[in-house]
Amino acid sequence: MTSTVVEVLGVNGGIGKTSYANNSLPQQKAILKAKPITDQAITSLYTSSLNLKTISIADLGCSSGPNTFLTVSNLVKAVDRVRKKLRRLSPDFQIYLNDLPTNDFNSVFRSLPKHQEEFKREMGDGFGQCFFNGVPGSFYGRLFPADTLHFVHSSYSLQWLSQVPKGIEDNKANICMAPGSPPNVRKAFSAQFERDFLTFLKCRSEELVKGGRMVLTILGRENEKPSFLIIELLAMALNELVSEGLVEEEKLNSFNVPMYTPSLAEVKSLIEKDGSFTIKSLEAFQVHWTGNESDDDDDDENIISDKKNGGYNVARCMRAVTEPTLVSHFGEGIIEDVFPKYRKMIGDSMSREKTEFTNVTVSLVKT
Repeated sequence: MTSTVVEVLGVNGGIGKTSYANNSLPQQKAILKAKPITDQAITSLYTSSLNLKTISIADLGCSSGPNTFLTVSNLVKAVDRVRKKLRRLSPDFQIYLNDLPTNDFNSVFRSLPKHQEEFKREMGDGFGQCFFNGVPGSFYGRLFPADTLHFVHSSYSLQWLSQVPKGIEDNKANICMAPGSPPNVRKAFSAQFERDFLTFLKCRSEELVKGGRMVLTILGRENEKPSFLIIELLAMALNELVSEGLVEEEKLNSFNVPMYTPSLAEVKSLIEKDGSFTIKSLEAFQVHWTGNESDDDDDDENIISDKKNGGYNVARCMRAVTEPTLVSHFGEGIIEDVFPKYRKMIGDSMSREKTEFTNVTVSLVKT
């Protein structure tokens, strides 16, 4: 990839049929599944800070669409419920929405008045003010002044690396860390994630006040096996285009997705290595590729429908996430060729095996 990750990494903006705003149900499901953890963290922060008049909250990797305000809404409501029980005056909320400069912040800001009105209506009299700020920039660097944040949240963002790892030229026909990747490629991806995650933790430890909270949900993997099936299927679709002469083999061999899915043990080890935070909880959970529940319930009507339609919804979700990166490397002409193949492969995979995203959620306190 010739452009930097900051320039090309992003999701489809707007509100069209292939936009992230309309194709982010699995991400929404992950936010909702992690909600008990985020609620507990923000209420613990609030109840332990008797004189807190303003709570500063940063959502890192906020993207655009309905999920952008879902987390913020959940956090504000959790505080408001507790403050009513304790008969306290409501604090004000300073909300920072962060993502890369390529994010569709215009859509976010256009929808802001509607969400502010919803907050006021749902909270009722006595609710404090919410002040929103857009913060464009990479979270693999400092974003805020020292000791200014009380709460940091990030969901489905930290699996994205700051750059494609160096020294992975022999990861041919693969576009990520896959079972067929050479050992040096696996090591390079792992080392890049370690550097990035430690940088992230260092920056946030400087920006959070002592006792500040942080809840992170990261796309991960169940064990140490280097596999992320949904991206591996995309590699298969791209390889078919090479065999058909529609994509140059050299072009595919030089393409890698800057993504790493860590295990629970890796996340724990790196947090302990950094030493700035205490782990309050660390757990993994699964979300079906469709974003629908699948816990031993293959009769779910939505899942059956997704299998029958060839994984159309799942492919569209992945298109919303990967299209800008693919277009940057291969050009726009590839999109209508690769996604029909990808959709069929997803549908075939969904009909044969359990297709779920593994998520790692960790709740931290700055020491």
